[in-house]
Amino acid sequence: MATFASENVFKGILTSLPKPGGGEYGRFYSLPALNDPRIERLPYSISILLESAIRNCDNFKVTQKDVENIINWENTSQNQTEIPFMPARVLLQDATGVPVLVDLASMRDAMKNLGGDPNKISPLIPGELVIDHSVQIPGELVIDHSVQVDVARSENAMQANIEFEFQRNKERFGFLKWGSSAFDNVLVVPPGSGIVHQVNLEYLGRVVFNTGGILYPDSVIGTDSHTPMIDGLGIAGWGVGGIEAEAAMLGQPMSMILPCVVGFKLFGKLNDGVTATDLVLTVTQMLRNHGVVGKFIEFYGEGVSQLSLPDRATIANMCPEYGATMAFFPVDDVTLEYLRLTGRCEETAHQERIYTSYLQLDLADIESCVSGPKRPHDRVCLKDMKADWHACLHNKVGFKGYEISKGEKDKVVKFSFQGHPAELKHGSVVIAAITSCTNTSNPSVMLGAGLVAKKACELGLE
Repeated sequence: MATFASENVFKGILTSLPKPGGGEYGRFYSLPALNDPRIERLPYSISILLESAIRNCDNFKVTQKDVENIINWENTSQNQTEIPFMPARVLLQDATGVPVLVDLASMRDAMKNLGGDPNKISPLIPGELVIDHSVQIPGELVIDHSVQVDVARSENAMQANIEFEFQRNKERFGFLKWGSSAFDNVLVVPPGSGIVHQVNLEYLGRVVFNTGGILYPDSVIGTDSHTPMIDGLGIAGWGVGGIEAEAAMLGQPMSMILPCVVGFKLFGKLNDGVTATDLVLTVTQMLRNHGVVGKFIEFYGEGVSQLSLPDRATIANMCPEYGATMAFFPVDDVTLEYLRLTGRCEETAHQERIYTSYLQLDLADIESCVSGPKRPHDRVCLKDMKADWHACLHNKVGFKGYEISKGEKDKVVKFSFQGHPAELKHGSVVIAAITSCTNTSNPSVMLGAGLVAKKACELGLE
């Protein structure tokens, strides 16, 4: 067993990527140059793990045996084989980012006390921190992905709430700003920029890294459970704990079990009026029934090209709900067009692949549906909603059951609300809100939500 790092034994497969007009974009570790037929059939998501292992192979943190285990994925994935993985970058939100920067600052103090150079303490791989959670608000309440709502129902509500947020968290935000300039490889995205995984999708994701002339696939581990949203952009990413993220920033490989990969074939096209929400609820139900905990999902087939990038991101974002580690959409023309639309260059961007198991779905079969009422995979088709609601009233108390007697079914309670007569009965809407962590990337769904809100207000909903 090696006890120290050595020169990369795979340097012989470094290959130049030439520019059309002369020169080169950089060099990359060419997997086909290994001339191993097993590599050609690997799922794209596993190929990303393989490239990372080859690029970081020093026979200390990553060994040739690790590389062989990944190449032999078809067999080793069935045996709970452990491999090291070194992501291209780490994604943090402020709830976990503040402790990370505190640890780094403490290490610098310790280094100084020992007589060393404190500036040597910096992340070895990029750490990107998006301030999207309320770090501290009155009452010790943490609101996920949001500032506290002090101002509402006014045109300047967003700006006013952000200003209150800065006032409340001035000390913490000041510390984070210091950290962004004090440490190498640390980027802090300020409050008000958006939800962390949305910022990752629209701004931070590179698809391809170029570090010192070496090109390699973007990959990310993040401390937000919805980090897999980036999989819709062809970037391998999933959620981890804060300790794992901090260790990765400091150059420690992440230990993981080589995952099984479920191939999910899509074909056909969504019908008019069917949204990405309808699609993702159907996909979630299928994957929950199939059993995908701890597995990668990889989408393929002609139907993938019919899905916009926001639709793909919506599906990938739901990984925590169906239990998979990752839901990967390989890079294609749709990916490159999205990079152009979001101000990134597409320059940063076969044979049938084998999978552990297979699913398939005709997009034309997707129907309008709703979630739950409690879990997204317990979807109900919109056309069946009325019958389903009445069944819930009569079912025994429990999941989807209230056991309301026939005599109580039509009961009406009258009362006064803000000086006006009002009444409540089973099925009355008492709380209405349009909010989503999943559909924030989907303009068409957001427009639809806005129209629903507009019509609801016109009908008197407050």
